Amino acid sequence: MSRLLTALFGIVLLGIAGFILLSAPRTVNAAAYSGLAGDAAKGELVFWAAGCASCHAAADATGADELVLAGGQQFPSAFGTFVAPNISPDPMQGIGGWTLVEFANAVTQGVGKDGEHLYPALPYNAYNKMVPQDVADLKAFMDGLPASAEPSKPHQVGFPFNIRRSLGVWKLMFEKTDWVIAGDLTPEQTRGRYIAEAMAHCGECHTPRNALGGLQRAAWLSGAPNPDRKGRTPNITPAKLTWSKADVVEYLTSGFTPEFDSVGGHMAHVVENMARLPESDRQAVAAYLQLVPAVE
Repeated sequence: MSRLLTALFGIVLLGIAGFILLSAPRTVNAAAYSGLAGDAAKGELVFWAAGCASCHAAADATGADELVLAGGQQFPSAFGTFVAPNISPDPMQGIGGWTLVEFANAVTQGVGKDGEHLYPALPYNAYNKMVPQDVADLKAFMDGLPASAEPSKPHQVGFPFNIRRSLGVWKLMFEKTDWVIAGDLTPEQTRGRYIAEAMAHCGECHTPRNALGGLQRAAWLSGAPNPDRKGRTPNITPAKLTWSKADVVEYLTSGFTPEFDSVGGHMAHVVENMARLPESDRQAVAAYLQLVPAVE
Protein backbone atom coordinates (compact mmCIF):
# COMPACT_ATOMS: atom_id res chain seq x y z
CA MET A 1 0.00 0.00 0.00
CA SER A 2 2.81 2.42 0.87
CA ARG A 3 4.49 1.71 -2.46
CA LEU A 4 1.23 2.35 -4.29
CA LEU A 5 0.70 5.63 -2.45
CA THR A 6 4.29 6.65 -3.20
CA ALA A 7 3.80 5.86 -6.87
CA LEU A 8 0.53 7.78 -7.00
CA PHE A 9 2.14 10.72 -5.25
CA GLY A 10 4.97 10.66 -7.79
CA ILE A 11 2.49 10.60 -10.68
CA VAL A 12 0.63 13.57 -9.22
CA LEU A 13 3.89 15.51 -8.82
CA LEU A 14 4.88 14.71 -12.39
CA GLY A 15 1.44 15.83 -13.59
CA ILE A 16 1.72 19.11 -11.70
CA ALA A 17 5.24 19.70 -13.01
CA GLY A 18 4.10 18.92 -16.55
CA PHE A 19 1.16 21.31 -16.26
CA ILE A 20 3.40 24.07 -14.93
CA LEU A 21 5.87 23.53 -17.75
CA LEU A 22 3.31 23.30 -20.55
CA SER A 23 1.21 26.21 -19.33
CA ALA A 24 4.09 28.64 -18.79
CA PRO A 25 3.65 31.98 -20.60
CA ARG A 26 5.77 32.31 -23.74
CA THR A 27 6.97 35.75 -24.71
CA VAL A 28 8.33 37.40 -27.85
CA ASN A 29 11.93 37.32 -28.95
CA ALA A 30 13.03 40.65 -27.49
CA ALA A 31 15.83 40.93 -30.06
CA ALA A 32 13.21 41.28 -32.81
CA TYR A 33 12.07 44.54 -31.21
CA SER A 34 15.48 45.90 -30.25
CA GLY A 35 16.16 49.28 -31.79
CA LEU A 36 12.75 49.59 -33.47
CA ALA A 37 11.37 53.12 -33.60
CA GLY A 38 7.64 53.42 -34.01
CA ASP A 39 6.06 55.72 -36.58
CA ALA A 40 2.80 57.11 -35.17
CA ALA A 41 1.42 58.09 -38.59
CA LYS A 42 1.79 54.52 -39.85
CA GLY A 43 0.59 53.24 -36.49
CA GLU A 44 -2.73 55.01 -36.95
CA LEU A 45 -3.48 52.82 -39.97
CA VAL A 46 -2.55 49.72 -37.95
CA PHE A 47 -4.81 50.98 -35.14
CA TRP A 48 -7.86 51.21 -37.38
CA ALA A 49 -7.12 47.99 -39.24
CA ALA A 50 -6.78 46.14 -35.91
CA GLY A 51 -10.07 47.55 -34.60
CA CYS A 52 -8.66 48.65 -31.24
CA ALA A 53 -11.22 51.40 -30.65
CA SER A 54 -14.14 49.14 -31.56
CA CYS A 55 -13.62 47.16 -28.35
CA HIS A 56 -11.73 49.47 -26.00
CA ALA A 57 -13.63 52.75 -26.42
CA ALA A 58 -16.93 53.32 -24.64
CA ALA A 59 -19.80 51.46 -26.29
CA ASP A 60 -21.50 54.68 -27.45
CA ALA A 61 -18.33 56.60 -28.28
CA THR A 62 -18.22 58.65 -31.47
CA GLY A 63 -15.78 61.07 -33.03
CA ALA A 64 -12.84 62.03 -30.85
CA ASP A 65 -14.21 59.95 -27.96
CA GLU A 66 -13.39 56.80 -29.94
CA LEU A 67 -9.74 57.50 -29.20
CA VAL A 68 -10.27 57.37 -25.42
CA LEU A 69 -9.52 53.70 -24.80
CA ALA A 70 -10.87 53.52 -21.25
CA GLY A 71 -12.44 50.08 -21.77
CA GLY A 72 -15.62 48.84 -20.14
CA GLN A 73 -17.43 47.23 -23.06
CA GLN A 74 -18.80 43.79 -22.18
CA PHE A 75 -18.53 40.76 -24.44
CA PRO A 76 -20.70 37.82 -23.34
CA SER A 77 -19.67 34.31 -24.35
CA ALA A 78 -20.20 30.69 -23.41
CA PHE A 79 -17.21 30.99 -21.06
CA GLY A 80 -18.33 34.12 -19.23
CA THR A 81 -18.44 37.83 -19.91
CA PHE A 82 -15.20 39.50 -20.85
CA VAL A 83 -14.76 43.21 -20.16
CA ALA A 84 -12.42 45.30 -22.28
CA PRO A 85 -9.68 46.84 -20.10
CA ASN A 86 -8.32 50.36 -20.08
CA ILE A 87 -5.49 50.47 -22.65
CA SER A 88 -5.11 54.24 -22.72
CA PRO A 89 -1.68 55.79 -21.97
CA ASP A 90 -2.62 56.44 -18.34
CA PRO A 91 0.38 55.21 -16.29
CA MET A 92 -1.71 53.88 -13.41
CA GLN A 93 -4.92 52.50 -14.91
CA GLY A 94 -3.85 52.04 -18.52
CA ILE A 95 -0.70 50.88 -20.29
CA GLY A 96 1.27 54.09 -20.09
CA GLY A 97 4.92 53.36 -19.42
CA TRP A 98 4.86 49.86 -20.90
CA THR A 99 7.94 49.00 -22.91
CA LEU A 100 7.63 47.94 -26.53
CA VAL A 101 8.44 44.34 -25.57
CA GLU A 102 5.77 44.33 -22.85
CA PHE A 103 3.28 45.75 -25.35
CA ALA A 104 4.27 43.15 -27.96
CA ASN A 105 3.92 40.35 -25.43
CA ALA A 106 0.34 41.39 -24.73
CA VAL A 107 -0.70 42.06 -28.33
CA THR A 108 0.94 39.08 -30.04
CA GLN A 109 1.38 36.50 -27.27
CA GLY A 110 -1.48 37.19 -24.88
CA VAL A 111 0.87 37.74 -21.93
CA GLY A 112 0.32 40.67 -19.56
CA LYS A 113 2.95 42.98 -18.11
CA ASP A 114 3.10 40.88 -14.94
CA GLY A 115 3.49 37.63 -16.87
CA GLU A 116 -0.12 36.48 -16.61
CA HIS A 117 -1.99 34.85 -19.49
CA LEU A 118 -4.56 37.11 -21.15
CA TYR A 119 -7.90 35.77 -22.35
CA PRO A 120 -8.21 35.26 -26.11
CA ALA A 121 -11.05 37.76 -26.21
CA LEU A 122 -8.00 39.81 -27.15
CA PRO A 123 -7.39 38.32 -30.61
CA TYR A 124 -3.68 37.65 -30.16
CA ASN A 125 -4.15 34.41 -32.07
CA ALA A 126 -4.45 36.71 -35.12
CA TYR A 127 -2.18 39.54 -34.00
CA ASN A 128 0.66 37.02 -33.54
CA LYS A 129 1.15 37.24 -37.31
CA MET A 130 1.85 40.98 -37.23
CA VAL A 131 5.38 42.05 -38.07
CA PRO A 132 7.33 43.75 -35.23
CA GLN A 133 7.49 47.09 -37.04
CA ASP A 134 3.70 47.30 -37.21
CA VAL A 135 3.51 46.54 -33.50
CA ALA A 136 6.03 49.30 -32.80
CA ASP A 137 4.12 51.74 -35.01
CA LEU A 138 0.86 50.85 -33.27
CA LYS A 139 2.38 51.54 -29.86
CA ALA A 140 3.77 54.88 -31.05
CA PHE A 141 0.28 55.95 -32.13
CA MET A 142 -1.45 54.69 -28.98
CA ASP A 143 1.11 56.43 -26.76
CA GLY A 144 -0.19 59.73 -28.12
CA LEU A 145 -3.88 59.09 -27.43
CA PRO A 146 -5.79 60.68 -24.52
CA ALA A 147 -5.17 59.09 -21.14
CA SER A 148 -8.04 57.90 -18.97
CA ALA A 149 -7.86 57.17 -15.24
CA GLU A 150 -10.91 54.89 -15.42
CA PRO A 151 -10.03 51.61 -13.65
CA SER A 152 -10.36 48.42 -15.66
CA LYS A 153 -13.29 46.27 -14.58
CA PRO A 154 -12.82 42.55 -13.83
CA HIS A 155 -13.97 39.85 -16.20
CA GLN A 156 -17.06 37.91 -15.14
CA VAL A 157 -15.65 34.42 -15.64
CA GLY A 158 -16.31 31.49 -13.33
CA PHE A 159 -14.49 28.26 -12.54
CA PRO A 160 -12.65 26.63 -14.25
CA PHE A 161 -12.16 29.37 -16.86
CA ASN A 162 -10.91 31.80 -14.21
CA ILE A 163 -7.74 29.69 -13.82
CA ARG A 164 -5.55 31.72 -16.13
CA ARG A 165 -2.70 29.25 -16.03
CA SER A 166 -4.84 26.81 -18.00
CA LEU A 167 -4.76 29.27 -20.90
CA GLY A 168 -1.18 28.18 -21.50
CA VAL A 169 -2.45 24.74 -22.45
CA TRP A 170 -5.22 26.31 -24.55
CA LYS A 171 -2.58 28.26 -26.45
CA LEU A 172 -0.57 25.11 -27.11
CA MET A 173 -3.67 23.45 -28.52
CA PHE A 174 -5.13 26.26 -30.60
CA GLU A 175 -2.66 29.08 -31.21
CA LYS A 176 -1.44 29.15 -34.81
CA THR A 177 1.20 31.39 -36.35
CA ASP A 178 0.91 30.03 -39.90
CA TRP A 179 -1.39 31.48 -42.54
CA VAL A 180 -4.68 29.75 -43.31
CA ILE A 181 -4.42 30.65 -47.00
CA ALA A 182 -0.98 29.55 -48.16
CA GLY A 183 0.70 29.19 -51.54
CA ASP A 184 1.93 31.65 -54.13
CA LEU A 185 -0.02 34.88 -53.70
CA THR A 186 0.26 38.12 -55.60
CA PRO A 187 1.44 41.19 -53.64
CA GLU A 188 -2.18 42.39 -53.47
CA GLN A 189 -3.44 39.03 -52.20
CA THR A 190 -0.59 38.87 -49.70
CA ARG A 191 -1.52 42.30 -48.35
CA GLY A 192 -5.17 41.27 -48.15
CA ARG A 193 -4.24 38.13 -46.24
CA TYR A 194 -2.15 40.15 -43.80
CA ILE A 195 -5.05 42.51 -43.11
CA ALA A 196 -7.75 39.83 -42.95
CA GLU A 197 -5.92 37.07 -41.06
CA ALA A 198 -3.70 39.21 -38.83
CA MET A 199 -4.64 42.84 -38.18
CA ALA A 200 -8.40 42.81 -38.83
CA HIS A 201 -8.71 39.28 -37.35
CA CYS A 202 -11.72 38.44 -39.55
CA GLY A 203 -11.56 34.77 -38.62
CA GLU A 204 -12.19 35.48 -34.95
CA CYS A 205 -15.86 36.20 -35.69
CA HIS A 206 -16.52 34.59 -39.07
CA THR A 207 -15.02 31.15 -38.31
CA PRO A 208 -16.80 28.51 -36.17
CA ARG A 209 -15.19 27.30 -32.96
CA ASN A 210 -15.03 23.97 -31.18
CA ALA A 211 -16.29 23.32 -27.65
CA LEU A 212 -13.09 24.74 -26.14
CA GLY A 213 -13.17 27.91 -28.20
CA GLY A 214 -10.54 26.90 -30.75
CA LEU A 215 -11.04 28.07 -34.32
CA GLN A 216 -12.08 25.37 -36.80
CA ARG A 217 -9.71 26.46 -39.52
CA ALA A 218 -10.98 23.84 -41.98
CA ALA A 219 -14.19 25.90 -42.06
CA TRP A 220 -12.40 29.23 -42.35
CA LEU A 221 -14.73 32.24 -42.63
CA SER A 222 -17.78 30.00 -43.13
CA GLY A 223 -19.85 31.75 -40.47
CA ALA A 224 -20.45 31.10 -36.79
CA PRO A 225 -22.91 31.74 -33.95
CA ASN A 226 -22.31 35.08 -32.32
CA PRO A 227 -20.49 34.68 -28.97
CA ASP A 228 -23.48 36.13 -27.12
CA ARG A 229 -25.66 33.41 -28.77
CA LYS A 230 -27.82 36.05 -30.48
CA GLY A 231 -27.76 35.51 -34.21
CA ARG A 232 -24.92 34.45 -36.49
CA THR A 233 -21.91 36.00 -38.14
CA PRO A 234 -22.32 35.25 -41.85
CA ASN A 235 -20.45 32.93 -44.16
CA ILE A 236 -18.12 35.10 -46.26
CA THR A 237 -16.51 32.34 -48.29
CA PRO A 238 -17.23 32.34 -52.06
CA ALA A 239 -19.96 29.73 -51.41
CA LYS A 240 -22.17 32.47 -49.98
CA LEU A 241 -20.43 35.78 -50.65
CA THR A 242 -20.88 36.01 -54.41
CA TRP A 243 -20.26 39.73 -54.67
CA SER A 244 -17.76 41.11 -57.14
CA LYS A 245 -14.49 42.55 -55.98
CA ALA A 246 -15.91 46.04 -56.56
CA ASP A 247 -18.97 45.16 -54.45
CA VAL A 248 -16.78 44.11 -51.52
CA VAL A 249 -14.70 47.28 -51.80
CA GLU A 250 -17.86 49.41 -51.83
CA TYR A 251 -19.25 47.60 -48.78
CA LEU A 252 -16.00 48.11 -46.84
CA THR A 253 -16.08 51.79 -47.84
CA SER A 254 -19.71 52.86 -47.46
CA GLY A 255 -21.39 49.95 -45.68
CA PHE A 256 -23.86 49.42 -48.51
CA THR A 257 -24.42 46.02 -50.07
CA PRO A 258 -25.16 45.47 -53.78
CA GLU A 259 -28.81 45.06 -52.71
CA PHE A 260 -28.67 48.52 -51.06
CA ASP A 261 -28.92 47.12 -47.54
CA SER A 262 -26.71 48.87 -45.00
CA VAL A 263 -24.28 47.39 -42.54
CA GLY A 264 -25.39 46.98 -38.93
CA GLY A 265 -24.28 45.66 -35.56
CA HIS A 266 -20.64 45.30 -34.70
CA MET A 267 -19.77 45.05 -38.40
CA ALA A 268 -20.57 48.75 -38.66
CA HIS A 269 -17.43 49.41 -36.61
CA VAL A 270 -15.43 47.19 -38.93
CA VAL A 271 -16.59 49.15 -41.96
CA GLU A 272 -15.80 52.44 -40.24
CA ASN A 273 -12.31 51.15 -39.56
CA MET A 274 -11.78 49.79 -43.07
CA ALA A 275 -13.01 53.03 -44.62
CA ARG A 276 -10.11 54.82 -42.94
CA LEU A 277 -7.56 52.64 -44.76
CA PRO A 278 -6.26 53.33 -48.27
CA GLU A 279 -8.57 52.01 -50.97
CA SER A 280 -5.76 49.70 -52.07
CA ASP A 281 -6.10 47.91 -48.72
CA ARG A 282 -9.83 47.37 -49.22
CA GLN A 283 -9.12 46.07 -52.70
CA ALA A 284 -6.53 43.73 -51.21
CA VAL A 285 -9.04 42.33 -48.71
CA ALA A 286 -11.53 41.78 -51.52
CA ALA A 287 -8.87 39.95 -53.55
CA TYR A 288 -8.05 37.79 -50.52
CA LEU A 289 -11.69 36.80 -49.96
CA GLN A 290 -11.84 35.42 -53.49
CA LEU A 291 -9.01 33.03 -52.55
CA VAL A 292 -10.76 31.52 -49.53
CA PRO A 293 -12.04 27.96 -50.14
CA ALA A 294 -15.81 27.84 -50.54
CA VAL A 295 -17.62 26.25 -47.60
CA GLU A 296 -21.36 25.66 -47.83
